[in-house]
This record gives sequence, structure tokens and C-alpha cells, in this order.
Amino acid sequence: MSGHLRVGMVGYSFMGAAHSHAWRTAPRFFDLPLAPELTALAGRNESAARAAATKLGWDSVETDWRRLIERDDIDVVDICSPGNTHAGIAIAALEAGKHVLCEKPLANTVEEAEKMAAVATAAAARGVYSMCGFTYRRTPALALAKRMVEEGRLGTIRHVRAQYLQDWLSDADAPLTWRLDKDKSGSGSLGDIGAHSIDAAQWIAGSNITGVSALMETFVTERPVGGDFVGLGGHGGTDGPRGPVTVDDAAIFTARFGGGSGSGGGSGSGPIGVFEATRFALGRKNAMRLELNGTLASVAFDFEDMNVLSFYDGASGPDAGFRRIIVTEPSHPYVGNWWPTGHGLGYEHGFTHQVVDFVTAIAHGQQPAPSFADALQVQKVLAAVEASAAAESHWQKV
Repeated sequence: MSGHLRVGMVGYSFMGAAHSHAWRTAPRFFDLPLAPELTALAGRNESAARAAATKLGWDSVETDWRRLIERDDIDVVDICSPGNTHAGIAIAALEAGKHVLCEKPLANTVEEAEKMAAVATAAAARGVYSMCGFTYRRTPALALAKRMVEEGRLGTIRHVRAQYLQDWLSDADAPLTWRLDKDKSGSGSLGDIGAHSIDAAQWIAGSNITGVSALMETFVTERPVGGDFVGLGGHGGTDGPRGPVTVDDAAIFTARFGGGSGSGGGSGSGPIGVFEATRFALGRKNAMRLELNGTLASVAFDFEDMNVLSFYDGASGPDAGFRRIIVTEPSHPYVGNWWPTGHGLGYEHGFTHQVVDFVTAIAHGQQPAPSFADALQVQKVLAAVEASAAAESHWQKV
């Protein structure tokens, strides 16, 4: 490669728009070692793909992802298509010598994820790198929480408490989309949003989940096949045909973590955790919440107030309470390249930070994180949750 990194992206809907914005924006605010170029966009519907390419800033269009991978002017393949396509595209791209950025969850099954991780490991030995898009790692407040844990400010982590609450499926007549089809999406709230909570919790705590006990529920089993689509959901016709919902609407589970950097070491026993993911929490739009309680301090985060990290110092006394850290200082992760103190960031900035970290790792010949191996571990947790829920919540090892 020269000083440029030529990107080909597969998919152009919600995630495709977010990734496109990030590829365009990152080099304008960060000094990158390689300059990204939005070279080609791939989508099956040529007219829709061309319209998206024009709107999102891509130079050309392909209607077959295989053709995208065959092109000599593509260095990176960015996968923003549904989960059932991830394995085929990622494996072919890596074997063709293309770096890969793949949206989460990595795949629809552990078996697919294992194949992807194995190919990624072999590719990395040849200097071809891959990363999974768990973008909440790039939220400055969560990255600050990670720094605090690594510095030992929380002491030994005892509790991990994670919720991801949305309400866009609360309307029983919201239309049937690919996210509600298990063959395409792999799972519902569990894989769509719960996977983010799992990755962020493990990353910040510095230890992995080793076992779970779970419940999963589908509240609305049939939905309109068509309708008015707005955002992720919308409203379908009440008189037309309806199709089956084959994924979970909500998932809850308890978890035990193994020993790690935030678990005190020695005994090998880590924190205990409680997780909840739902798209039926009326009034909660994108409440990705995470709290860690340690022997010295606690941190708490809610993405609906994403520029704030709440911190409680146990040494400050019982009357001190949590204090709000406004995570907009130049010393905070990623923030120094943006606006003056107090001028907050938004959802899209996590994707920009993802591009920054990915491009920098490629340029330096380093494995970016989270790797496909990291994403495989999350996939194993998802599988354990499903297995436990199917077995009347019996404890399931990861």
C-alpha cells in the first residue's frame, strides 16, 4: 500500500451510513498514518446502491461482494450487511489479502465464528488484519472507565450490571424486518444489542464470562409483512398478511466472570454479573447502561447521557455520593481531537474512533482490537445464553 487505504463496503443501510460517515470524517479530525478512500460500495440492488453511493460519498458501485473482493484497488472490506452474510464475505476477503472490518455480532453461530477467527489468525501472520465493530468501546466515557479499572481505582471488581434497553418494537404492529428473522440475524435483542453489553462489560472488567443462567422471551410472535418503515421499526398494516417472529424480544441472564485484571487475581474467581437486553422498554430509546462496583469505587454509565461517567469513590465517605464526570476534557480518551471542553460528542463519533484505531493498527502492523478471537468469545456467551434459556435456565458454561 501507498499512503492510502482504499475501502470497499458491503451494505449501505443504518450501519453502512454510520461507517461511511466515519471513513469520511476520521482523517479530517485525526492525523492518520494512512488516508482512507471510499472506493466502492456493494449492494444487490443496483439503483439503490448507486443512490446510496452518491449520498454517502462512495466512488463506485458493485452489485456482487465477490467482485468487490476481486478488485485490485480495494485494501479493506467493511462488512455492514446482515449476520448471515458475515462469514462468507470475511473469509473470502481475508484469504484474498484484504483487511476486514466486520460489524457485530461476528456471525450467527459459534461454528461460523470459529472459522472466521481461524482464518483471521492465519491472515494476521501474513500482515492482513481484521476487527469486529463493537463500537461502544470507543465511547470516551466507557474508555475512561476502562482506564480507571486498569489503574486500579476501582479495586477488585465485585459486580457487573448491564442493561441495554430500547422500545422500537413495543408496537405489536411494527413491521417484520430481517432483524426479526433468525436465519438472517442469528438472534434478536440478545445478539443485536446484548452483544454490545457483553463485549463492553468483559472489556472494561478485564475478564471474560465463564457461565450463565438465562431467560429469553418473544412477546409478539407475528408481525405485518409490510408497512411504513421508520428507523429500525415503523408501523405495519393491521389487515394485511403477517409473518412469524423467530427471534427473542428480550433476554436476561446472570453471569460469572473469570479472574482478570479487575478481579483481584489470585483466587481466579471474578465478578458476578446481571444482564438485560430488550427492545420493549417503553420510553428507553438507546439506554445502553453499565455499572461496575469494586472494593474501592464504582462507575456507572448510560448512553442516553453518553458524555457523562458517574464515579463513586469509596474513600470519600457515605455522604459524598456519585459525582458526574463530564467526559469532554482533552485528557479523556479520543476527546482532544474534537471540540472545546463541554461540547459533547454523539453516537457517530464512536464509529470515527473505530476507524482511527483500525487504520492506525494496520499502518503499524499490529492486531486491532477487538479481534475476531475476541468476538468469537462473545459469540460463545450468546450461544450459552440461548442454551441456558432453552434448558429452563440451567447453568451453562461458556
